[in-house]
Amino acid sequence: MGLPIRPRRNRKSAAVRGLVRETRVNREQLIYPVFIHDDDGDTPLASLPGVTRWGLKGLLAEAGRAHKLGINAMVLFPKVPDGSKSATAEEACNPDGLVPRAIKALKDKLPELCVITDVALDPYNSDGHDGLVRDGKVVNDETVEILCQQALMHARAGADIVAPSDMMDGRVAAIRGALDDEGFSEVSILAYTAKYASAFYGPFRGALDSAPKSGDKKTYQMDPANIREAVREAQLDEAEGADMLMVKPAGPYLDVISAVRANTTLPVAAYQVSGEYLMLKAAAQSGWLDEKACVLESVTSIVRAGADMVLTYYAPQIAEWL
Repeated sequence: MGLPIRPRRNRKSAAVRGLVRETRVNREQLIYPVFIHDDDGDTPLASLPGVTRWGLKGLLAEAGRAHKLGINAMVLFPKVPDGSKSATAEEACNPDGLVPRAIKALKDKLPELCVITDVALDPYNSDGHDGLVRDGKVVNDETVEILCQQALMHARAGADIVAPSDMMDGRVAAIRGALDDEGFSEVSILAYTAKYASAFYGPFRGALDSAPKSGDKKTYQMDPANIREAVREAQLDEAEGADMLMVKPAGPYLDVISAVRANTTLPVAAYQVSGEYLMLKAAAQSGWLDEKACVLESVTSIVRAGADMVLTYYAPQIAEWL
């Protein structure tokens, strides 16, 4: 055909494809989300095959295993007993609660591990919402006051990064101010910047029993139809002092990841959420998908879209495969 330009030359072997590969995934980009509870034993989760809700002893063993695989960051999500929940979510700020004890235990065993904590009220709120509920509405400013106290409690326990996932207005600036005023200027904020009111969270809420008791989260989490709003949220969070920004979910929102990446100077994280994990896991268990190939492709696409780091329940397996 007399073609001087043949793009296939750059695909002719694994070695050449490796040389010209544009997007690379490595272990240092992975953040491992883990569920914890105050029981002695560990509980495999029916809603998330292959995922376990850990007691503190099991958490330390799992953290050690993950760290040996090259995973340097872990984010904690607690399951709180119903008896400890209330309409004012006091347990969220309990210095002797599950999360601060887990932080201290992890930092004692693995001081080099980056421990990230979820800052939100839904695990502790008897209403199941990320904020306080007054007259059927989730109130913003009162919630932010409690979130500041929760973030401070996590910082005192030794958290490296606090990650407000609540989507209240102004909480990044308030948390930054509270941390700095108490001398925690080195504690980072990973803001859930574009957290959508997604249908992909179902298995997560089942794992923590944290679904809203009434209504939904659409008055504070974002409309899945919107992308310019995500850019606006990113600009606000950056101006308020966030150190990193997150898009959640990841796979169905690659365009949002790309838009946020194009409009911020900050590192961008993306959360491959429980519904994404379960779809891949279930299809693989049914024999319809090659699990390793599809998981690595999905995470590569998230990084290709612009994510600098990826939260995924597949983190240990990805680390092994890499």
